[in-house]
Amino acid sequence: MNHVITKELEESSATISRIDDRQIMAIANALVGTLKDGNQIFFFGNGGSAADAQHLAAELTGKYAMERPPMRAAAFTNLSSITAIGNDYSYEDVFVRNVEGLVRKGDAVVGISTSGGSKNVVKAIRKAKEIGATTISFTGNKGTLKDEADLALVIPSDRTPRVQEGYMVAGHIICGLVEKAMFAKKAVFVDRDDTIVKDVPYCSRPEDLVLFPGVGKAIKGLNDAGYLVILVTNQSGVARRYFTEEMLGLIHKKLMDEVGKEGGRFDSLYYCPHHPNEGCGCRKPAPGLVERAMRDFDIDLTGSYIIGDSDHDMELGRLFGIKGFQVSGPDGFTKAVDEILRLGK
Repeated sequence: MNHVITKELEESSATISRIDDRQIMAIANALVGTLKDGNQIFFFGNGGSAADAQHLAAELTGKYAMERPPMRAAAFTNLSSITAIGNDYSYEDVFVRNVEGLVRKGDAVVGISTSGGSKNVVKAIRKAKEIGATTISFTGNKGTLKDEADLALVIPSDRTPRVQEGYMVAGHIICGLVEKAMFAKKAVFVDRDDTIVKDVPYCSRPEDLVLFPGVGKAIKGLNDAGYLVILVTNQSGVARRYFTEEMLGLIHKKLMDEVGKEGGRFDSLYYCPHHPNEGCGCRKPAPGLVERAMRDFDIDLTGSYIIGDSDHDMELGRLFGIKGFQVSGPDGFTKAVDEILRLGK
């Protein structure tokens, strides 16, 4: 590959990898709060940042990745408005006039400035703060804008292309987090052995699977509360040739049937058939099983849980930032579900 291209790609990826994920999460949470309170989000910026403002607003009013209702967002990019205000007043006023006319207390405004010093963006952010809006800035590591806003996304670069690439990557992540928090379902990821069934080492026959009392009813409680219930289990007995995947399917059919007798259901089931020494990406605590679930379902991880008996289950939960309940024995699972349902009220 051309050396110049390689260096540009390397610099871009290095910059993006240094973005502070805490800033991304704080901004996403603030925007979710704005929307849940029935308020609106406004984006604005100059030049390429004006196009980025339109882009991000469109991700919310249209869709980012999910089929769902539109969210309340708009960009201050109306050409007639900008040119009229710029002509009749000054270019420094093109955004502040929009803020004065449209932004209300409780709204959120996102000012985008690659340099961090765009006077019209800074002026609008100050006015929005006076009104009582949540103010957010997307900038590089220069300029004063990052210090003016309530929350700042600071891309760790002073090169214009890198800053723009960084805040659009972060902007997409923010849109995805907001979308999922507003419309995705919460999930409870459930381990199998010694969590919901008696621990029979390398259980190889349906008749050896024994469901703990009350599990089906507890799962029904999660179903009724709107949680996705997803089984995630390591089954290296396949790789060790103690049983086939076909036999594992019969074992899991019995599990589904037993849960169903009490009105409960699993929304899906994922298992790792590999030997621990294979180094696969799906054997817990590796993320593969949860990643598969996330590809198949719209899951809001911020309100999700994992229930399991092992440290690996808890480590998997920490990897995705979800709360874990480590349980064991006949009544551990039902107690954990009771606590989840209590927390969800």
